[in-house]
Amino acid sequence: MAVSGTPTTHEEGGMFDVTGISVVVTGGTRGIGRGIAAVFARGGAQVLVTGRDAERGKLAAEDLSALAEQAGRGGSVAFVEADVVSAGAAEEVAERAVELHGGIDVLCANAGIFPEAPLATMTEADMDLVWATNVKGTMLAVRACLPALAASRRGRIVLTSSITGPITGFPGWAHYGASKAAQLGWMRTAAVELAPQGITVNAVLPGNIATEGLAAMGPDYIAATEAVIPVHRLGSVEDIGSAALFFASREAAYVTGQALVVDGGQVLPESPAAVA
Repeated sequence: MAVSGTPTTHEEGGMFDVTGISVVVTGGTRGIGRGIAAVFARGGAQVLVTGRDAERGKLAAEDLSALAEQAGRGGSVAFVEADVVSAGAAEEVAERAVELHGGIDVLCANAGIFPEAPLATMTEADMDLVWATNVKGTMLAVRACLPALAASRRGRIVLTSSITGPITGFPGWAHYGASKAAQLGWMRTAAVELAPQGITVNAVLPGNIATEGLAAMGPDYIAATEAVIPVHRLGSVEDIGSAALFFASREAAYVTGQALVVDGGQVLPESPAAVA
């Protein structure tokens, strides 16, 4: 059950303890979202993941539930089919989380898309789809979950943004980069507005993470990327999940409106020559 209205003391669990809390992860059936869900589930949270593909979602929930069971901390994972661009769907997700877990303590607004479209050929439909999913979808999910997050007395909102847009650029992803930068602009005002309700709002900015989407970029892209990342590897989805776990924890209660870059130092070198 959710801990809504009954905060746990530090003595009842270790650092970053999420046992029993209710977590919603949008876009949680694959990639980074699935990694976030896995970290929370292994930590003992009651997780609800969303996605547009019902078959994929059910399989993901089964696999993630097995991970939670192996961890032995009482975590669980359920799936609800939903498209974040719909206000009605977002409200159904919130209602289902409350029904299943007694409330919502954490919303990981992760659902997003990154289709490639060069500026010269980018259509209005391309722009609208990315904006609707990455920006509008984030805002709709948050709005739908707000009553339950406020009732939690420890509400946490964690956005999945990106280094692309807020910090870096990449050809073909101008619309994606714009949407990810917009998420951070929205986050800062939301953090101020929601603070009186005890809700924090923060964002994780992943670098190049080993996901199905990145694999589609091909081995040459991956090798070239690893060569210029100071730690010389791609990040894992669990790396992003761990960052989200921190923002969701009691230990991060005094952190809001912040963006955490998780990229293995990718944005640091002045040039490739700086990376040994």
